[in-house]
Amino acid sequence: MDIRIALAGNPNCGKTTLFNALTGARQRVGNWPGVTVEKKEGTYKGDKSVIITDLPGVYSLSPFSPEEIVTRTYLCDDNPQVVINLVDSTNLERNLYLTTQIIELGVPVVVAVNMIDLMRKKGDDINLEKLSRRLGCPCIAVSALKQEGISELIKTAVEVAKNGKKPESTLHFTNDAQQPIEAISSIIADKVPAESLRFYAIKCLEGEDRTFEKFSISKEDRARIDSIRQSYEQNVDDDAESAITCERYDMISDVVDECHKRSFKGTTLTEKVDRVVTSRIFGLPIFVAVMFLVYYIAISTIGTGATDWVNDKLFDEGWLITNTEQYEEDKGDYEDAQDQIKHYIEAAEEAGVETDDVKEALEEEDKSDEDKATIEEFADSLKDKNIAITYDKKDDDTKEVSQVSVDYDAFREALDVEEPDPAEYGLFMPSVPSVVGDWLDDIDAAEWVKGLVLDGVIAGVGAVLGFLPQMAVLFLELALLEGCGYMARIAFLMDRLFRRFGLSGKSFIPILIATGCGVPGVMSTKTIEDERDRRLTIMTTTMIPCSAKTPIIALIFGSIAGGDAATTAWVAPLFYFLGIFAIVISAIMLRKTRFFAGEATPFVMELPPYHVPSARNVGMSVLDRCKAFVIKAGTVIFISAIVVWFLLNFGMYDGSFGLLDSKMDDYMQYSIMAVIGNAFAWIFTPLGFSDWQTVVTTITGLVAKENVVSTVGIITSVGSEASESDPDLWTSFAGLFNGNVGAMISFCAFNLLCAPCFAAMGAIRNQMASAKWFWAAIGFMCGFAWVVGFIIYQIFSAVTGSIQPIGLAIAFIFLALIVFQVVRPMPQRSGASADERSAATSVPLASE
Repeated sequence: MDIRIALAGNPNCGKTTLFNALTGARQRVGNWPGVTVEKKEGTYKGDKSVIITDLPGVYSLSPFSPEEIVTRTYLCDDNPQVVINLVDSTNLERNLYLTTQIIELGVPVVVAVNMIDLMRKKGDDINLEKLSRRLGCPCIAVSALKQEGISELIKTAVEVAKNGKKPESTLHFTNDAQQPIEAISSIIADKVPAESLRFYAIKCLEGEDRTFEKFSISKEDRARIDSIRQSYEQNVDDDAESAITCERYDMISDVVDECHKRSFKGTTLTEKVDRVVTSRIFGLPIFVAVMFLVYYIAISTIGTGATDWVNDKLFDEGWLITNTEQYEEDKGDYEDAQDQIKHYIEAAEEAGVETDDVKEALEEEDKSDEDKATIEEFADSLKDKNIAITYDKKDDDTKEVSQVSVDYDAFREALDVEEPDPAEYGLFMPSVPSVVGDWLDDIDAAEWVKGLVLDGVIAGVGAVLGFLPQMAVLFLELALLEGCGYMARIAFLMDRLFRRFGLSGKSFIPILIATGCGVPGVMSTKTIEDERDRRLTIMTTTMIPCSAKTPIIALIFGSIAGGDAATTAWVAPLFYFLGIFAIVISAIMLRKTRFFAGEATPFVMELPPYHVPSARNVGMSVLDRCKAFVIKAGTVIFISAIVVWFLLNFGMYDGSFGLLDSKMDDYMQYSIMAVIGNAFAWIFTPLGFSDWQTVVTTITGLVAKENVVSTVGIITSVGSEASESDPDLWTSFAGLFNGNVGAMISFCAFNLLCAPCFAAMGAIRNQMASAKWFWAAIGFMCGFAWVVGFIIYQIFSAVTGSIQPIGLAIAFIFLALIVFQVVRPMPQRSGASADERSAATSVPLASE
């Protein structure tokens, strides 16, 4: 028979570390029914009949946050055979608050006193025998990080589960509280489970609506309970909930004083470090420096090298494993020869020679006999012409510039230099498109199948997987910061700033993570207890530019500045600041609505002592986040790539519907996508772009932001493989807007601020747990993005002399409405329940 063990404890007490140590790889991750909280379940690696459920970390069993509701519901209604309550030995008094509530439930309990190694390092000591006697249940010393005491803990838990022994605690409140609790117990005794009678009696004394509703307590009984509570409150001169909290802490304080021997060695290392990293003066600059280093390593060094390998080797050229030096030398000679050909043809063109045919022939990868003949005829025609050219060649390694002279003989020699085939040099691994393409050729697949698989599926999925190395490095760094305890300090530090804009410090973590990818950013909002704050954070988080939006920014400033370094220096950061500014303004605007009215909930977070993170936990965290990222590539992008390819390559031509001929000029204007683009063009006309090409690009961006650059490449015939740094793509993209800078900036603003990709939308739907709130979030993001794009375009047009009076007037009206919403007084919140109104004071923590 299986033994079910529930693992409960405060956040940051080491519960996840213990769960991983107990279960190893035997874990299942999902969501609790009806809520957004993640659930983990696994089997004990030493005995598959022992099933362990990792409950969400909570500070109490007050039913205000989804985590508290899930933990309490599971402990009360799902009947685990034993509860392992993990407590942090370095913060025993705080952690025992939850312990006393679990004991009152009457379920079998084993207390795991964790971080015992850190406690001993401080010179402290806990008398576990006394603690066990006072709590009425076994107390086992463990170190989840170092896996000390794990075997004894699980052995004791199994024994308690088999015996079904419930706690026999000697803990009691004072008579002031004990008498009303006993009086209420007699009223509800026939309505609640006998083993949990004391727990529910206390909740009734606190006036908890959920308990009254759960057990259908009659109006008469509730009136008697209310009378008892009122009498108690008059006696203690305080509200019942606060009085019970004080009673509980007084009771716990007596236990701790009796069982916990403290040594006083002065200021700890954690306290010394916190004086600097959380200070008002140095805290923010240190955080900026840390984050700069994190993103520099992930985006500009290790991550970029690995990403370039995936993009250039795995999904493009393939890679040579042996004899690479000779290949690189020969490849360099070939590239030099191509440069010579290019410059010599330019010189011939300036001399009045027709070059269109030879350019077209040279661009063909698989040259036909006709192409080769065209090249030969062109070379022969130059034999007697006195054409020569000298151009500058820059060495990327040494940064030196040398002059190269090319005459007719050098030109002929360059034509004879063939591109080296890496497969002929040694052990060669072909690229994914190459392998799949050869396989499709072998089975004689239809052309439309090849196009779908190579240009649709592989190109789409490859574009996402190209970001995976950067994301993996970023996830690793964030996991290290989280594991060592610094991430909690960041949230504490940012709370001071974010509270001014209506957000909690906990909202910063999702925004920070969303700079890498919106999916884990949205998923991380589950750590925000208050439902209003969680929804508000979800509706603003994805406005920050993520890694998939970075190519859009690069494409825009490349099209505007043409790669000019001076312009690039300010244009790229400008769009990042636009995202941050949009989050701030949106948060203030939403907070001034009746749905989100009121101050952000008090920021409460345990600041754990600094410690070296577990390599296993860090690895599992990175693996989980990378897995979520890959699933995004393998599902949403896979499907969207097929849909986008189909819409761009099928349509009506000459009265018949079918696959369009890609060799035909402007074939995509007959596609289904063109029809869709024209149908929605009127929506974006006020933003400065109304051609079906730009509208289609925006639509595919809603599917996946990675699609924007590739869609531009396809539509402009530059090629789907063209990167955001391709000058040809810059020119073609600017041509779609007729060089209108205001329209290009408006286009970028809309695509950065509107609803995120389908994968992130799925995460929003999951975390909102409500279709109504999901569509409200998507509608707000798209509407806000449209208004911002409209204001940018109209004002930019007016400044540059292309004023549109009506449009400018409407833009200023929108701007005035935004300012009004930001500065208006906070409205009265409607629809708040009694539980919600008291949520801020219910959690037994008061430090900020």
